[in-house]
Amino acid sequence: MNTFQKIGKFAGDTFALWVLLAAGLAMWIPQYFAWISPWITTLLGIVMFGMGMTLKLEDFKYVLMHPKGVIIGIFGQFTIMPLLAFVLAKIFQLPPEIAVGVILVGCCPGGTASNVMTFLAKGNTALSVTITSCTTLLAPIITPALIYFLASEWLPVSFMAMFMSVVKVVLIPIILGILAQMFFKPVVEKSIDILPTISVIAIVLIVAAVVSGSRDKILESGLLILAIVILHNGLGYALGYLLAKLFRMDYEDKKAVAIEVGMQNSGLGASLAATHFDPISAVPSAIFSFWHNISGPILATYWAKKSGVKEDSKGH
Repeated sequence: MNTFQKIGKFAGDTFALWVLLAAGLAMWIPQYFAWISPWITTLLGIVMFGMGMTLKLEDFKYVLMHPKGVIIGIFGQFTIMPLLAFVLAKIFQLPPEIAVGVILVGCCPGGTASNVMTFLAKGNTALSVTITSCTTLLAPIITPALIYFLASEWLPVSFMAMFMSVVKVVLIPIILGILAQMFFKPVVEKSIDILPTISVIAIVLIVAAVVSGSRDKILESGLLILAIVILHNGLGYALGYLLAKLFRMDYEDKKAVAIEVGMQNSGLGASLAATHFDPISAVPSAIFSFWHNISGPILATYWAKKSGVKEDSKGH
């Protein structure tokens, strides 16, 4: 393992701590982080460009070879989390800006952290990567459409403005990343080890920007948002697993679908919220970014141990 791989692994393993530290500092001295806000979209674009650099043709061949698992994963991603967000916003009678923020994060595609968690959980990593890739590429159409249908009750939503934002922040950077991979392969191969570290830095800065811009409102309703995020994330895992179980998927596939459904591209949620709504709308995404990097490793560790026990019992 080279130095960049070691740094990337350390950054990934301690991601939740960095997010918590950045959020804490942004609450304490918000004036030092206010400059990041105009760069939120650019930072997320860098993360998506990195994702494009790592996309492989095999990710999409998997769709043709195992369509059932991929279709169930995509369906779960774009139904369970958006509908859960809508129901939670209704049950808790959330203020419009926070309700929209919860729905925003629910309507986002899966995040790349889900692939790492599926691998650690001894789930089907190839399925996880394919679902993330497909939901991310479908996001420019599906995410704005879901936000329009589910959030318009609380605040005015422009489908076209959202669509253009997701194209700019997701689709174009991914296409540029794929082109970089095609035309500058030796350079890309050398730089791939540093991508996890860059992604961690970018998401941590996005969280700091969101928290510094909404400090007073977080102090007012931060605990409520945290409780909703924990519920949203936990129910996402559970219902994702039940959906996969309903279709009699393999145990490894169930784990992949559950993690894919429960973990969101919260950076995209924060970017869309900061661009189109009140800064407080970005807070559910920022808290989700922190929380799913705690719940994900806990769930992955539990499943990995359970798999280990099953393998031991098979061996005897």
